[in-house]
Amino acid sequence: MVVKIICCLLAGYLCGNINVAWLIGKYKNIDFRKVGSGNLGTTNVMRTLGKKYGLITYFGDFLKVIIPMILVQYVIFGDEDYNKLLGLYTGFGCVIGHCYPFWLHFKGGKGIAAMSAVMACFDPLVIPIGVVIFFAIVFKTKYVSLGSLAIAILFPLWVVLRCGILDTNPYFVHMLIVTLCYTATVFNMHRANIQRLLNGTENKIGQKKGVEK
Repeated sequence: MVVKIICCLLAGYLCGNINVAWLIGKYKNIDFRKVGSGNLGTTNVMRTLGKKYGLITYFGDFLKVIIPMILVQYVIFGDEDYNKLLGLYTGFGCVIGHCYPFWLHFKGGKGIAAMSAVMACFDPLVIPIGVVIFFAIVFKTKYVSLGSLAIAILFPLWVVLRCGILDTNPYFVHMLIVTLCYTATVFNMHRANIQRLLNGTENKIGQKKGVEK
């Protein structure tokens, strides 16, 4: 299993290196690393170019994760009883590749769009719940980052519910550890946002402020 896990991580990392925001930036002659939050992700593209390009970025990042996960989970290792675990490792590789692309000096996006694809492939039932939680928090607080952090927390809690309580998956503990790694990665990528939230200086939706670092 160890060799398969390593292969899934590496394959996922390479797929995660496909950076849609960078491609859109090349098309529009914009380096998103030098504007807005400086991140190559959906939120920065949307704030800079509007909803159209923000949605293109999101769905592009979504597809670069869910396609390799589907191939690993249902095609390549579909007969293995730990296929969902291998899918999680593939997705984690994608998220790491998205956040730390080697060809962009390890500076990419914050991983939320990529992680939402992982959650969708792992269990589609979590998506409507995640959407409601995300938009409820963003609508109430106007903080996109706070909604994103809530989704990162939801993922391991969902694994506990689905694989530990409602089902007795033999790989539950292993799955939980991997999903906690997702949460830790997203929180690490949002550490500046967390500090601004604590300080009350985080940008809100529709608020025009200076460059977000």
